[in-house]
Amino acid sequence: MTLLDLTPDELLSTTRAVRKRLDFERPVPRELLDECLALAQQAPNASNSEPWRFVVVTEADTKAKLAECYRTGWAGYRKAIEEEARSTPDAPVLGSAQYLADRFHEVPAMVLPCIVPRADTGPVAGQPGRYGSVMQAAWSFQLAARARGLGTCWTTLHLPRERDAAEVLGIPYDDVQQVALITVGYSLGTDFKPGRRVPLESIVRYERWS
Repeated sequence: MTLLDLTPDELLSTTRAVRKRLDFERPVPRELLDECLALAQQAPNASNSEPWRFVVVTEADTKAKLAECYRTGWAGYRKAIEEEARSTPDAPVLGSAQYLADRFHEVPAMVLPCIVPRADTGPVAGQPGRYGSVMQAAWSFQLAARARGLGTCWTTLHLPRERDAAEVLGIPYDDVQQVALITVGYSLGTDFKPGRRVPLESIVRYERWS
């Protein structure tokens, strides 16, 4: 697969959440997803335990059922945001997110990073390492996808209905924990730019908090 001509810094700073610029019509080949997942396996992980598992969904009926779970979470989340911030329906981020929610069932592929065994039922001291492992792997997957002309978006709004999603996917809920649902498809264009962020000095402390 031909890679985009991106420096490491460009790859890191332009891997964006792709919603409106997702190509809903073009399937993503399994071998391309496997390339990205093989790179995800190289992520650092706690005690080299590789606690991650990935469920990849491309079948239309299954995607529709997961989209229903997602929209339940999205409806509640949007309502809370609008009540708190008094946002308008045309707010840019909400508009982009609503667009994805409306077409969630159409995304070419869904990738669900999972943890085995569940982290949320284990000792608190061990949870950061387990969550950190799977999240680093998931981010590596997203970077690999971007480098290959794919757009991704990390979402978690199906998780209030995690048990329902587990039933749809045949995931043993008591043993395997879903941590996200990443939408995947070819991006419409590859000219993404760095996102707007607050000044670095407002978030960094050296040596001590204060």
